[in-house]
Amino acid sequence: MLRSAPLTTEPRPSAHRVLQQLRAGELQGATRLDLRSAGLSELPPEVIGLADTLEVLDLSDNHLSTLPPELSRLGALRVIFCSNNHFTALPSVLGRCRSLEMVGFKANQIEQLPPEALPPDLRWLILTDNRLSELPEALGRCTRLQKLMLAGNRLTALPSSIGQLHCLELLRIAANRFGRAEDALPERLLALPRLRWLAHAGNPFSLDAEHQAEYRHAVPEICWGALRIDGVLGEGASGVIHAARWQGAPVGAPQEVAVKLFKGAITSDGLPRSEVAACMAAGSHPGLVGVLGRLVDHPAAVQGLVLERIPRGYRNLAGPPSQASCTRDVYATGTRFTAKQALALVQGVSKALAHLHRQGLLHGDLYAHNLLADDAGHALLGDFGAASFVPPGLDDVAEQLKQIDQRALACLIDEIAQRCDEPALLDGLRSRSS
Repeated sequence: MLRSAPLTTEPRPSAHRVLQQLRAGELQGATRLDLRSAGLSELPPEVIGLADTLEVLDLSDNHLSTLPPELSRLGALRVIFCSNNHFTALPSVLGRCRSLEMVGFKANQIEQLPPEALPPDLRWLILTDNRLSELPEALGRCTRLQKLMLAGNRLTALPSSIGQLHCLELLRIAANRFGRAEDALPERLLALPRLRWLAHAGNPFSLDAEHQAEYRHAVPEICWGALRIDGVLGEGASGVIHAARWQGAPVGAPQEVAVKLFKGAITSDGLPRSEVAACMAAGSHPGLVGVLGRLVDHPAAVQGLVLERIPRGYRNLAGPPSQASCTRDVYATGTRFTAKQALALVQGVSKALAHLHRQGLLHGDLYAHNLLADDAGHALLGDFGAASFVPPGLDDVAEQLKQIDQRALACLIDEIAQRCDEPALLDGLRSRSS
């Protein structure tokens, strides 16, 4: 029996309350500090007083543009988030934080990435939705880097030192300004041995393929006014999925549907329009979540998709990676698969991925948290936020890109095998995917 439980989080105290506690000296010994939406224009000096213990610092959704040199005294600091602030350069002091592994500065106005700002033990760098036009060659010194998120910048080339990142597993370079496939996907990048999750849609070199997909695989337009939204079914990196009823649905079409509303113009994986094009091109397959139409006439001009409602009994196979796991999904404690379930899961996902590859698509985000499965082991692969089209006319590149997806599949098979009653049954499937 497949057993899985939802992952829960505790309620978050108000930023005002946390700031009061910090200034009153009530947080001595704290390992985590959440100051999101605290109205900060500068770092409270009391933060430095947590130098011996603070490991995770979240300063997102404030008005910060600089960080003080004293930040380097936070010797235990492993994780810092400063998304949605006013930084124009990644602060150089970060490179002097000796334990720092995870840096997140999404949705600022960052134009410069000084070499000295890169911590030596960096594993996870998030610079999505900024204004970077180039990356320093010093990036190659970050040899522990596993996750690099650069969607929504102004990059036209990657540094030659990208080939030194032998631990790199996930890369997002969608929605930049790469004019040729060779600029975004150089051989030194495709040769990285651990690269498993790659998104490169929404660049100038890929727009023709995306536009052709919209033309060749057009789906119906469904007006917002024809949908009655009932509640939230789930949430991913690119959008929120709602239960809905399609009023006046055509004969043969389902009335109970799901509606995915995209969160914004840029997601952590790329552009909503690229995801829409990929969903349309994916077509119909028993192992994919079906697309019924494209949402139009939303009162706030929100982009969206109308999807088939997943039958009851399906649930996410796992939760997404955590700060600790970095690139590995988090399975609920006690999750186990029978041999029959495991084989059904692996065979179903393998067939769905092969179908996408035949359609000229790369999934780019093949994870257990993007799989919905029932107790029989039937799986549905969804979330095309990181999907990209195979560049036409570049056969060698196409095969290497498909191999990256296959590595992700092999990783998934390993995770399932670790939780399977008879893991040896998956050995043959694993070898064909690696």
